[in-house]
Amino acid sequence: MRISMNSVFVDDQAKAQKFYTEKLGFVTKVDVPAGGARWLTVVSPDDPNGTELLLEPNGHPAATAYQKAIFADGIPATAFTSTNIHEEYERLKARGVVFTKAPTQFGPAIIATFEDTCGNLIQMFQVVGQP
Repeated sequence: MRISMNSVFVDDQAKAQKFYTEKLGFVTKVDVPAGGARWLTVVSPDDPNGTELLLEPNGHPAATAYQKAIFADGIPATAFTSTNIHEEYERLKARGVVFTKAPTQFGPAIIATFEDTCGNLIQMFQVVGQP
């Protein structure tokens, strides 16, 4: 068994797709109609067959409440790894990504947190001493 997909609730799929592709640099893998929404996933261009991120509509009241609550408490909805977090931080800042935490050392990892413009905090991390 392996993890092939993770999801984040988003308040607007079109806005999320634009952010995750244009700002973060991911590529759209799947984009098909699914009822009143879309089955919309993005992947890393460096690993197109790797784990997909599902940009899932938060239309259900429980999803909206969950998303708002973890955001208000400063809890990231998911995390991405980086091989050079300081470089990635500068690249994303230059693209207009808003960070709530600059790269900060926490034990064996360096973490940074940013807003995805769709209701989520996303954590980026690099384990020190690992590429």
